[in-house]
Amino acid sequence: MNKPELLAPAGNLEKLYMGVIFGADAVYLGGKSFGLRAGAGNFSNEEMAEGIKFAHDRGVKVYVTVNIFAHNDDLRGLSFYLETLKDLQADAIIVSDPGIFRLAQKTVPDLPVHISTQANNTNWSTALFWQEMGAKRIVLARELSLREIEEIHKRTEIELEAFVHGAMCISYSGRCLLSNYLTGRNANKGDCAQPCRWSYQLVEEKRPGEYFPVLEDERGSYVFNSKDLCLAEHVPDLIKAGVTSFKIEGRMKSSYYLATVVKVYREIIDTYSQDPKHFSFKKQWLEELGKVSHRHYTTGFAFKKPGAEDHRYHTSSYVRSYDFIGIVKEYLPNTGEMRVEQRNHMSVGDRIEIVPPQGPFISWRINEMKNEEGEAIEHAPHPRQEVIMPAPAGGVPPYSLLRREQ
Repeated sequence: MNKPELLAPAGNLEKLYMGVIFGADAVYLGGKSFGLRAGAGNFSNEEMAEGIKFAHDRGVKVYVTVNIFAHNDDLRGLSFYLETLKDLQADAIIVSDPGIFRLAQKTVPDLPVHISTQANNTNWSTALFWQEMGAKRIVLARELSLREIEEIHKRTEIELEAFVHGAMCISYSGRCLLSNYLTGRNANKGDCAQPCRWSYQLVEEKRPGEYFPVLEDERGSYVFNSKDLCLAEHVPDLIKAGVTSFKIEGRMKSSYYLATVVKVYREIIDTYSQDPKHFSFKKQWLEELGKVSHRHYTTGFAFKKPGAEDHRYHTSSYVRSYDFIGIVKEYLPNTGEMRVEQRNHMSVGDRIEIVPPQGPFISWRINEMKNEEGEAIEHAPHPRQEVIMPAPAGGVPPYSLLRREQ
């Protein structure tokens, strides 16, 4: 059995580091142009070079999104940009537009091309088309069942990438016009305002100003609000169906979210791959996924068409049970302390959990803190302030996360 690739989102350099350190086999990111996540930090060419080197030094691949639906003006400078990505040693580009695919084949024929989910890859004939055109991989539409994925795998030889975790979209493979119509922000150029998460009520044409709930709820109705995808319990099924790359959604999510989700899926994939016959899903994996900010989970289209139970009609808010409060920057073995970059309010006396890149989390209590001048402090009030505090026996690796239950 070939172990599937674990593919993590990287909205900026820190998130790339987190994805790599917490166990991803590959990361995907966007440059300042030609990608579909305007709200993500995205990468300058210099940052991309740094990130690619960091990943490659650790045996991790980097894929770059070039997946806009291009108008004529968007094609200006594209060939030069593609050549730049090749020079930076990107491992592949992700495209959705056949015109961009054509230019990539002419400009950088040796740079592998992955076909984005935005291209609506929903059947084996489409997969064969892209295979025959020379694409290396297709990113499957979220709207496919495992049975459909298995048939595509049996009829093709192209690599299959599938989303396994993250936000779902109400529109087919994310091709949505709601944001454009209601706000003027183009979802297909990476600037979606997420109007599917808004509260809606009805207004009758001849009774302006009178608002009627879509459901029997005076606060409104979140009629388009899907739960988040989570296929953690079904990793063996995905592997058997022929998925070769497990994709986590979330270039705009936090570093804490990314690291936690990557770590869980890394442990599941590795545990199953070591002994498939005796694999047993551990409930603590789901508990860990519950400690990041998320909507309630669903399996999406994997086993059936989603119904009412796969949506949240009364609220669009996230489930947040833990606060991300810091990152370990350095362990100081001479004093048995750790230097922590604060990300949220923390105080002496707080009971916290320390999450290393590998292994179980450590329950801990902050008994004392010092500022960078060595002065004792009770609180870390300033954003990204660095503090020194005692570390668990044996030390804590850099990039370990600190979190506190709410």
